[in-house]
Amino acid sequence: MKKLSFLAVALTAMIFAACGGNKTAQTTENVDTVKSFEQEQLEASIKQNFDSLASQIGKMKQLPIRKKDGMITLTEEEMQVKPNYLLEASIAEETTTLAEKYRVLSAMQVDKEIAELYGMPTQDYENEIAKLLVDINDPSFKAIENTDNIYEATEELYNAMDQNGRINFFWQIVATSLVEQLYVISQNTDKFLTAFDDDAASNVSLRIILIQDAINRLTQYDPEIIPVAEAFDPLTVINATNVSELKTQLDSAKEQIAAARNSLLD
Repeated sequence: MKKLSFLAVALTAMIFAACGGNKTAQTTENVDTVKSFEQEQLEASIKQNFDSLASQIGKMKQLPIRKKDGMITLTEEEMQVKPNYLLEASIAEETTTLAEKYRVLSAMQVDKEIAELYGMPTQDYENEIAKLLVDINDPSFKAIENTDNIYEATEELYNAMDQNGRINFFWQIVATSLVEQLYVISQNTDKFLTAFDDDAASNVSLRIILIQDAINRLTQYDPEIIPVAEAFDPLTVINATNVSELKTQLDSAKEQIAAARNSLLD
């Protein structure tokens, strides 16, 4: 599969679910997880803050670590040393709650991109991503039909998840996606940061601030996001304004980033 269209997989998944192929998305556990967050109870001012934060993130450039961006090139020698830090696709089978499925889905999207960069097979990722989409069964993903990654169209996805009463899961997605990207970069800053300029480096710091603000506000309404906020909080040590500072901070915070990743995906 040359391009895993997120919408194509989502639509296939939802059709499959509608035909009775997988009943996981209909379990009481998943329904209760959605209902546990009462979006209509959000204060108007808080809701406006969420809208503004999502809009700001949506307008920012993505971290330039994907093969399709053409910002990173690997030598033949580098291609021979495959990364051993990527998630096993089988982690998807261990998810039980809806929140876990959203988080693992976003992390696996990142790792699939890195696997492609190194010329590694991605079929297992694609298979498990498709299964997660069946389980999640979120019509919001229709909003990102022109992208193959969950983190390429954050403003569009936010608006759709807002309409479907799932903005709590939106913030879990973007938090996990950023943590996974920072984890990958921290494993080889010498290589991955070659694609960054000072603007991209400062954008990392701004993303952290915006996401932390959102998830901290959301803890007032969704108790399930409290562990996410706690896992994400150590990343606030990253406040770089240029590439040099970002490299120093990522190298220094490598263990903290790994701990945050483990907390979100365990």
